[in-house]
Amino acid sequence: MGILTENDFEKTPVLKDIRDAKEVCWINPKFTDFTTAKAACDVTEADVEDAEERLKRCAPLIMECFPETKEAGGIIESPLKAVPKLQKLLGAKYGICEGKLLLKMDSHLAIAGSVKARGGIYEVLKHTEDLAIEAGIISGYEDDYTKIVSPKAREFFSKKLMQVGSTGNLGMSIGIMSAAIGYKAIVHMSADAKQWKKDLLRSRGVTVIEYEGDYGEAVKTGRKQSDENPDSYFVDDENSKNLFVGYAVSARRLKKQLDDMGIVVDADHPMFAYLPCGVGGAPGGIGYGLKLVFGDAVHFFFVEPTQAPCMLLGLASGKHSGICVQDVGLTGKTHADGLAVGRPSGFVGKVMEPMMSGEFTLDDWRIYDYMRDLQESENIFIEPSSAAAFQGPIFMKNAPSMQEYLKKHGLEDKLSDSIHIAWATGGNLVPPEVRSEFAKTYLK
Repeated sequence: MGILTENDFEKTPVLKDIRDAKEVCWINPKFTDFTTAKAACDVTEADVEDAEERLKRCAPLIMECFPETKEAGGIIESPLKAVPKLQKLLGAKYGICEGKLLLKMDSHLAIAGSVKARGGIYEVLKHTEDLAIEAGIISGYEDDYTKIVSPKAREFFSKKLMQVGSTGNLGMSIGIMSAAIGYKAIVHMSADAKQWKKDLLRSRGVTVIEYEGDYGEAVKTGRKQSDENPDSYFVDDENSKNLFVGYAVSARRLKKQLDDMGIVVDADHPMFAYLPCGVGGAPGGIGYGLKLVFGDAVHFFFVEPTQAPCMLLGLASGKHSGICVQDVGLTGKTHADGLAVGRPSGFVGKVMEPMMSGEFTLDDWRIYDYMRDLQESENIFIEPSSAAAFQGPIFMKNAPSMQEYLKKHGLEDKLSDSIHIAWATGGNLVPPEVRSEFAKTYLK
């Protein structure tokens, strides 16, 4: 297949299954204890603490821009909800593992309605804070951050550009937040992006540039155009440490939610988290944050579409961003638009290599079935790509390689006391007419 040889496929059999677009359960052979993994990581706990403090400082600014966040004090956080009816339904249909199934509803995050409200909004705020201090709009970290949206400040930011390449949700968070502050915001959107997301951005005053190609083309062109303009800042989903730490803050907040629910996570009460994955920034940041808080008591897995398993391919082959799904004959096209990425983040892949437990892939029809299962049982809507997370607890029960993983790590007799978190990554802003279309897609 060019970049891979037949010897590669023979040596690493999962590569054959990836090439053949089969659903797989892959256990990471380089997975190790977190103390060892953390020592090799360029992102530190101090970086995550710094991000958390910045979000607190920016809370008055967020409330000023988005009054709907006032009740939460300008902190953008999502509910954590037990879903026993869904757990029963999935158990009856497919068989799922023991323990308690929870839904982390980033699908309902304020402002952008997706997980990208974490990293995306954080990166805009970080850049804005830097510019505001440099320009004297605020005098320092103790100043009133609402000055950032004063008339004088808006005039300053109106001469600055914020750009990003996106399949949809990251563009939504960057565009909406940037426009609220006063930047000229430009989102370079791949062909996979849904029309309603483009329409919503344009309604907020964001410029949307559409591409016939995939995510990689949108990012490459957007980055090039931004680099040519000294007043432009490009949010680089493939390589951004700022995005990564913005996502990682979520785990500290999750710990408090679990405490409030009386749920313990430790060696005898393990956590399993299932994270839908596109280029890798959001699940990577969240996974790293979970490890910082819960250590070896948490086991996290990415979930990707069979036609766009870029992170899995990068990790399994060892080539990271040096390979894309098209190199093995896959299309990169999927109904899971937020996961329609052909080449993974090399930065994230290398961070994940020693700490991610494994990956699952799934066919497109499943995301709609899982979406309908959640709607039917719990009356909760999430977008189809979010529903990919439910492949996790099903494969936990049914995949032989998963049973080997549980045995190897002494988890078999602890499953009854375990928790399983399906991370819902988006959906709250999906218009009613689009939800109706989703409800009928791949309906048997």
